[in-house]
Amino acid sequence: MKKLEIFLKGIVFRLMILLSRRRVAKVKPVPANFEKVLFVRLNRIGDALVTTPLIKYLSENFNFEIHILADRKNFFAFKNNPAVDKIIVFQKGIKGIMETLKQINKRQYDCIVDMHDDVSTTVSYFIASSNAKYKFALEKENHKLFTHTIKKLDPSEHHVVERNLELIKLFNPKAEVSEKNIAIYPTEEELDKVERIIEKNFNKPRFFAGINISAGNVARFWSVERYEQLIQFFLQYDINLILLSSPADVETLDYLSDKYEVHSFFTKSFTEFSAMISKLDFLFTPDTSTVHLASAFKIPMFGLYVKYNTDNVIWYPYQTEYEAIVTEEPNFNNLSFEEVITKLKPFLERKHEEYSNS
Repeated sequence: MKKLEIFLKGIVFRLMILLSRRRVAKVKPVPANFEKVLFVRLNRIGDALVTTPLIKYLSENFNFEIHILADRKNFFAFKNNPAVDKIIVFQKGIKGIMETLKQINKRQYDCIVDMHDDVSTTVSYFIASSNAKYKFALEKENHKLFTHTIKKLDPSEHHVVERNLELIKLFNPKAEVSEKNIAIYPTEEELDKVERIIEKNFNKPRFFAGINISAGNVARFWSVERYEQLIQFFLQYDINLILLSSPADVETLDYLSDKYEVHSFFTKSFTEFSAMISKLDFLFTPDTSTVHLASAFKIPMFGLYVKYNTDNVIWYPYQTEYEAIVTEEPNFNNLSFEEVITKLKPFLERKHEEYSNS
Protein backbone atom coordinates (compact mmCIF):
# COMPACT_ATOMS: atom_id res chain seq x y z
CA MET A 1 0.00 0.00 0.00
CA LYS A 2 2.85 2.39 0.89
CA LYS A 3 4.57 1.73 -2.45
CA LEU A 4 1.34 2.49 -4.29
CA GLU A 5 0.95 5.75 -2.37
CA ILE A 6 4.52 6.79 -3.26
CA PHE A 7 3.92 5.87 -6.91
CA LEU A 8 0.71 7.90 -7.09
CA LYS A 9 2.35 10.87 -5.40
CA GLY A 10 5.08 10.73 -8.01
CA ILE A 11 2.53 10.86 -10.82
CA VAL A 12 0.73 13.80 -9.21
CA PHE A 13 4.00 15.65 -8.74
CA ARG A 14 5.04 15.21 -12.38
CA LEU A 15 1.60 16.37 -13.56
CA MET A 16 1.88 19.51 -11.45
CA ILE A 17 5.24 20.33 -13.01
CA LEU A 18 4.01 19.67 -16.54
CA LEU A 19 0.85 21.73 -16.09
CA SER A 20 2.63 24.65 -14.48
CA ARG A 21 3.05 27.61 -16.83
CA ARG A 22 5.05 29.73 -14.45
CA ARG A 23 8.57 30.81 -15.25
CA VAL A 24 11.08 31.61 -12.58
CA ALA A 25 11.66 35.35 -12.44
CA LYS A 26 14.98 36.99 -11.75
CA VAL A 27 15.61 37.62 -8.08
CA LYS A 28 14.29 41.06 -7.12
CA PRO A 29 12.83 42.75 -4.01
CA VAL A 30 9.21 42.04 -3.22
CA PRO A 31 6.70 44.90 -3.30
CA ALA A 32 6.85 47.03 -0.17
CA ASN A 33 3.13 46.67 0.46
CA PHE A 34 2.97 42.94 1.24
CA GLU A 35 0.40 42.45 3.98
CA LYS A 36 0.39 38.68 4.65
CA VAL A 37 2.94 36.00 3.84
CA LEU A 38 2.48 32.27 4.45
CA PHE A 39 5.53 30.16 5.30
CA VAL A 40 5.22 26.38 4.91
CA ARG A 41 7.24 23.95 7.04
CA LEU A 42 5.85 20.48 7.69
CA ASN A 43 7.45 17.31 9.14
CA ARG A 44 9.37 17.15 12.43
CA ILE A 45 10.10 19.48 15.35
CA GLY A 46 13.72 20.05 14.34
CA ASP A 47 12.62 20.94 10.81
CA ALA A 48 10.48 23.70 12.29
CA LEU A 49 13.06 25.00 14.76
CA VAL A 50 15.77 25.53 12.14
CA THR A 51 13.47 27.93 10.27
CA THR A 52 12.99 30.25 13.27
CA PRO A 53 16.09 32.41 12.56
CA LEU A 54 14.62 33.18 9.11
CA ILE A 55 11.22 34.01 10.62
CA LYS A 56 12.77 36.26 13.25
CA TYR A 57 14.82 38.23 10.71
CA LEU A 58 11.83 38.82 8.45
CA SER A 59 9.69 39.92 11.38
CA GLU A 60 12.31 42.46 12.44
CA ASN A 61 12.95 43.84 8.96
CA PHE A 62 9.60 43.69 7.13
CA ASN A 63 6.15 44.93 8.02
CA PHE A 64 3.91 42.05 6.98
CA GLU A 65 1.96 39.45 8.91
CA ILE A 66 3.76 36.12 9.20
CA HIS A 67 1.56 33.03 9.07
CA ILE A 68 2.93 29.49 9.39
CA LEU A 69 1.54 26.32 7.85
CA ALA A 70 2.93 23.63 10.13
CA ASP A 71 2.37 19.96 10.87
CA ARG A 72 0.60 18.50 13.91
CA LYS A 73 4.03 17.03 14.75
CA ASN A 74 5.83 20.38 14.83
CA PHE A 75 3.42 23.34 15.11
CA PHE A 76 4.20 23.78 18.84
CA ALA A 77 7.77 24.79 17.89
CA PHE A 78 6.23 28.09 16.73
CA LYS A 79 3.97 28.60 19.78
CA ASN A 80 4.39 31.87 21.69
CA ASN A 81 6.81 33.12 19.02
CA PRO A 82 6.30 36.91 18.84
CA ALA A 83 7.35 36.88 15.17
CA VAL A 84 4.42 34.61 14.22
CA ASP A 85 0.95 36.09 13.80
CA LYS A 86 -0.94 32.86 13.03
CA ILE A 87 -0.31 29.10 12.89
CA ILE A 88 -2.32 26.81 10.59
CA VAL A 89 -2.02 23.14 11.49
CA PHE A 90 -2.10 20.77 8.53
CA GLN A 91 -3.98 17.51 9.02
CA LYS A 92 -3.05 14.60 6.75
CA GLY A 93 -5.44 12.90 4.38
CA ILE A 94 -7.49 14.10 1.41
CA LYS A 95 -9.95 15.93 3.65
CA GLY A 96 -7.11 17.64 5.50
CA ILE A 97 -5.40 18.69 2.28
CA MET A 98 -8.58 20.18 0.85
CA GLU A 99 -9.44 22.00 4.08
CA THR A 100 -5.89 23.41 4.32
CA LEU A 101 -5.98 24.64 0.73
CA LYS A 102 -9.34 26.26 1.42
CA GLN A 103 -7.83 28.12 4.37
CA ILE A 104 -4.80 29.21 2.32
CA ASN A 105 -6.85 30.71 -0.49
CA LYS A 106 -9.46 32.21 1.83
CA ARG A 107 -6.81 34.32 3.53
CA GLN A 108 -5.54 35.72 0.21
CA TYR A 109 -1.83 35.69 0.92
CA ASP A 110 0.38 38.02 -1.09
CA CYS A 111 3.16 35.43 -1.03
CA ILE A 112 3.64 31.79 -0.06
CA VAL A 113 7.11 30.53 0.88
CA ASP A 114 8.18 26.88 0.78
CA MET A 115 10.80 26.52 3.53
CA HIS A 116 11.59 22.89 2.71
CA ASP A 117 15.11 22.04 1.64
CA ASP A 118 13.81 19.22 -0.56
CA VAL A 119 10.67 18.53 -2.60
CA SER A 120 7.40 17.63 -0.89
CA THR A 121 4.50 16.48 -3.08
CA THR A 122 1.97 17.80 -0.54
CA VAL A 123 3.64 21.20 -0.34
CA SER A 124 3.99 21.30 -4.14
CA TYR A 125 0.23 20.82 -4.38
CA PHE A 126 -0.41 23.73 -2.01
CA ILE A 127 1.99 25.93 -3.97
CA ALA A 128 0.50 25.01 -7.35
CA SER A 129 -3.08 25.50 -6.13
CA SER A 130 -2.53 28.68 -4.12
CA ASN A 131 -3.85 31.94 -5.48
CA ALA A 132 -0.88 33.89 -4.05
CA LYS A 133 0.75 36.11 -6.66
CA TYR A 134 4.27 35.46 -5.39
CA LYS A 135 5.67 32.01 -4.64
CA PHE A 136 9.18 31.65 -3.19
CA ALA A 137 11.51 28.70 -2.56
CA LEU A 138 15.04 27.39 -2.68
CA GLU A 139 15.88 26.09 -6.14
CA LYS A 140 14.92 22.44 -6.54
CA GLU A 141 13.20 19.99 -8.86
CA ASN A 142 9.78 21.66 -8.65
CA HIS A 143 11.17 25.15 -9.42
CA LYS A 144 8.58 25.76 -12.18
CA LEU A 145 5.87 26.03 -9.55
CA PHE A 146 7.42 29.20 -8.14
CA THR A 147 7.69 32.80 -9.30
CA HIS A 148 11.05 33.25 -7.58
CA THR A 149 13.71 30.79 -6.43
CA ILE A 150 17.24 31.16 -5.17
CA LYS A 151 20.11 28.72 -5.44
CA LYS A 152 20.61 26.46 -2.44
CA LEU A 153 23.88 26.70 -0.56
CA ASP A 154 26.00 23.55 -0.70
CA PRO A 155 24.66 21.25 2.08
CA SER A 156 28.11 19.69 2.46
CA GLU A 157 29.51 23.08 3.53
CA HIS A 158 26.61 24.99 5.10
CA HIS A 159 24.43 24.37 8.13
CA VAL A 160 20.70 23.98 7.46
CA VAL A 161 20.03 27.30 9.24
CA GLU A 162 22.31 29.10 6.79
CA ARG A 163 20.58 27.39 3.86
CA ASN A 164 17.19 28.55 5.12
CA LEU A 165 18.43 32.12 5.61
CA GLU A 166 19.16 32.35 1.88
CA LEU A 167 15.42 32.80 1.37
CA ILE A 168 15.79 36.32 2.78
CA LYS A 169 17.44 37.34 -0.49
CA LEU A 170 14.18 36.72 -2.31
CA PHE A 171 12.66 39.49 -0.20
CA ASN A 172 15.71 41.73 -0.52
CA PRO A 173 18.78 40.66 -2.53
CA LYS A 174 20.89 43.27 -0.71
CA ALA A 175 19.91 42.12 2.76
CA GLU A 176 22.79 41.72 5.19
CA VAL A 177 21.91 39.09 7.74
CA SER A 178 23.59 39.39 11.11
CA GLU A 179 23.95 36.17 13.04
CA LYS A 180 20.56 34.76 13.95
CA ASN A 181 19.87 31.86 16.26
CA ILE A 182 17.17 29.26 16.91
CA ALA A 183 14.20 30.61 18.85
CA ILE A 184 11.78 28.83 21.18
CA TYR A 185 9.53 30.54 23.70
CA PRO A 186 8.43 28.72 26.86
CA THR A 187 5.86 30.65 28.89
CA GLU A 188 6.61 32.33 32.21
CA GLU A 189 4.41 29.70 33.87
CA GLU A 190 6.48 26.90 32.35
CA LEU A 191 9.74 28.54 33.41
CA ASP A 192 8.41 29.01 36.93
CA LYS A 193 7.27 25.38 37.06
CA VAL A 194 10.68 23.92 36.16
CA GLU A 195 12.36 26.38 38.52
CA ARG A 196 10.22 25.01 41.37
CA ILE A 197 11.10 21.43 40.35
CA ILE A 198 14.80 22.29 40.46
CA GLU A 199 14.53 24.04 43.84
CA LYS A 200 12.61 21.10 45.29
CA ASN A 201 14.97 18.34 44.09
CA PHE A 202 18.41 19.92 44.20
CA ASN A 203 19.74 21.26 47.47
CA LYS A 204 22.40 23.76 46.47
CA PRO A 205 23.66 25.70 43.46
CA ARG A 206 25.93 23.41 41.51
CA PHE A 207 26.86 22.78 37.90
CA PHE A 208 23.61 21.50 36.39
CA ALA A 209 24.01 18.81 33.72
CA GLY A 210 21.34 17.01 31.76
CA ILE A 211 21.38 13.71 29.88
CA ASN A 212 18.71 13.31 27.22
CA ILE A 213 18.24 9.65 26.31
CA SER A 214 15.60 10.14 23.60
CA ALA A 215 16.38 10.48 19.91
CA GLY A 216 13.06 9.77 18.24
CA ASN A 217 14.75 7.10 16.17
CA VAL A 218 15.83 3.58 17.13
CA ALA A 219 19.08 3.95 15.17
CA ARG A 220 20.12 6.85 17.42
CA PHE A 221 19.32 5.19 20.76
CA TRP A 222 22.64 4.50 22.43
CA SER A 223 21.44 1.49 24.51
CA VAL A 224 20.42 1.25 28.15
CA GLU A 225 23.76 -0.27 29.16
CA ARG A 226 25.75 2.67 27.76
CA TYR A 227 23.47 5.21 29.38
CA GLU A 228 24.02 3.41 32.67
CA GLN A 229 27.76 3.80 32.19
CA LEU A 230 27.29 7.43 31.25
CA ILE A 231 25.25 8.19 34.39
CA GLN A 232 27.92 6.59 36.59
CA PHE A 233 30.55 8.69 34.80
CA PHE A 234 28.68 11.97 35.45
CA LEU A 235 28.05 11.07 39.08
CA GLN A 236 31.80 11.13 39.75
CA TYR A 237 31.67 14.91 39.58
CA ASP A 238 30.34 17.48 42.03
CA ILE A 239 27.28 18.30 39.94
CA ASN A 240 23.51 18.21 39.86
CA LEU A 241 22.36 15.68 37.28
CA ILE A 242 18.95 15.33 35.66
CA LEU A 243 17.78 12.67 33.18
CA LEU A 244 15.52 13.75 30.33
CA SER A 245 13.41 11.96 27.76
CA SER A 246 10.39 12.23 25.53
CA PRO A 247 7.18 10.52 26.72
CA ALA A 248 7.96 7.59 24.41
CA ASP A 249 10.99 6.62 26.51
CA VAL A 250 9.56 7.24 29.95
CA GLU A 251 9.83 3.58 31.04
CA THR A 252 13.56 3.56 30.32
CA LEU A 253 13.86 6.95 32.00
CA ASP A 254 12.14 5.68 35.14
CA TYR A 255 14.34 2.58 35.22
CA LEU A 256 17.56 4.61 35.01
CA SER A 257 16.31 7.21 37.46
CA ASP A 258 15.31 4.64 40.08
CA LYS A 259 18.42 2.51 39.72
CA TYR A 260 20.86 5.39 40.12
CA GLU A 261 18.69 7.65 42.32
CA VAL A 262 18.94 10.48 39.83
CA HIS A 263 16.07 12.89 39.33
CA SER A 264 14.32 12.68 35.95
CA PHE A 265 12.01 14.94 33.97
CA PHE A 266 9.62 14.43 31.10
CA THR A 267 6.57 16.25 29.87
CA LYS A 268 4.18 16.11 26.95
CA SER A 269 4.66 19.85 26.43
CA PHE A 270 7.60 20.65 24.15
CA THR A 271 7.82 24.24 25.35
CA GLU A 272 7.85 23.06 28.97
CA PHE A 273 10.64 20.63 28.03
CA SER A 274 12.51 23.57 26.48
CA ALA A 275 12.07 25.49 29.74
CA MET A 276 13.97 22.75 31.57
CA ILE A 277 16.73 22.73 28.95
CA SER A 278 17.12 26.49 29.43
CA LYS A 279 18.15 25.90 33.08
CA LEU A 280 21.05 23.57 32.26
CA ASP A 281 24.76 24.35 32.28
CA PHE A 282 25.60 21.32 30.13
CA LEU A 283 23.67 18.89 27.92
CA PHE A 284 24.41 15.43 26.58
CA THR A 285 22.08 14.28 23.80
CA PRO A 286 21.86 12.22 20.64
CA ASP A 287 20.93 14.06 17.44
CA THR A 288 17.31 15.16 17.84
CA SER A 289 15.30 18.38 18.29
CA THR A 290 16.86 18.81 21.75
CA VAL A 291 20.05 19.85 19.94
CA HIS A 292 18.26 22.96 18.69
CA LEU A 293 17.08 23.81 22.20
CA ALA A 294 20.73 23.87 23.24
CA SER A 295 21.25 26.34 20.40
CA ALA A 296 18.34 28.53 21.47
CA PHE A 297 19.62 28.89 25.03
CA LYS A 298 23.35 28.63 24.22
CA ILE A 299 23.83 25.57 26.42
CA PRO A 300 27.21 23.82 25.91
CA MET A 301 26.37 20.46 24.39
CA PHE A 302 27.93 17.10 23.66
CA GLY A 303 26.16 15.22 20.88
CA LEU A 304 26.05 11.82 19.24
CA TYR A 305 25.44 11.88 15.49
CA VAL A 306 24.84 9.42 12.67
CA LYS A 307 26.20 10.61 9.34
CA TYR A 308 25.47 7.63 7.14
CA ASN A 309 25.71 7.71 3.37
CA THR A 310 25.65 11.51 3.14
CA ASP A 311 28.05 14.42 2.79
CA ASN A 312 25.64 16.93 4.33
CA VAL A 313 26.75 18.97 7.32
CA ILE A 314 25.32 17.49 10.51
CA TRP A 315 22.65 19.52 12.28
CA TYR A 316 25.00 20.59 15.05
CA PRO A 317 23.86 23.20 17.63
CA TYR A 318 24.02 26.51 15.80
CA GLN A 319 26.08 29.31 17.36
CA THR A 320 26.59 27.23 20.48
CA GLU A 321 29.70 25.63 21.92
CA TYR A 322 29.67 21.89 21.39
CA GLU A 323 31.65 18.71 20.91
CA ALA A 324 30.37 15.64 19.11
CA ILE A 325 31.04 12.07 18.12
CA VAL A 326 29.96 11.37 14.53
CA THR A 327 29.66 7.82 13.24
CA GLU A 328 29.40 7.01 9.54
CA GLU A 329 27.58 3.78 10.35
CA PRO A 330 23.76 3.63 10.14
CA ASN A 331 23.32 3.42 13.94
CA PHE A 332 25.12 3.63 17.30
CA ASN A 333 25.50 -0.14 17.75
CA ASN A 334 29.29 -0.01 17.48
CA LEU A 335 29.78 3.34 19.19
CA SER A 336 31.52 2.35 22.41
CA PHE A 337 31.32 4.06 25.77
CA GLU A 338 35.10 4.39 25.81
CA GLU A 339 35.18 6.21 22.47
CA VAL A 340 32.61 8.74 23.64
CA ILE A 341 34.18 9.35 27.06
CA THR A 342 37.59 10.04 25.53
CA LYS A 343 36.13 13.14 23.90
CA LEU A 344 33.43 13.97 26.44
CA LYS A 345 35.63 13.97 29.55
CA PRO A 346 37.89 16.95 28.73
CA PHE A 347 34.97 18.99 27.41
CA LEU A 348 32.80 18.36 30.49
CA GLU A 349 35.68 19.05 32.87
CA ARG A 350 36.53 22.31 31.12
CA LYS A 351 32.94 23.56 31.31
CA HIS A 352 32.69 22.41 34.92
CA GLU A 353 35.86 24.31 35.80
CA GLU A 354 34.63 27.45 34.02
CA TYR A 355 31.41 27.26 36.03
CA SER A 356 33.30 26.85 39.30
CA ASN A 357 35.52 29.85 38.55
CA SER A 358 32.67 32.11 37.48
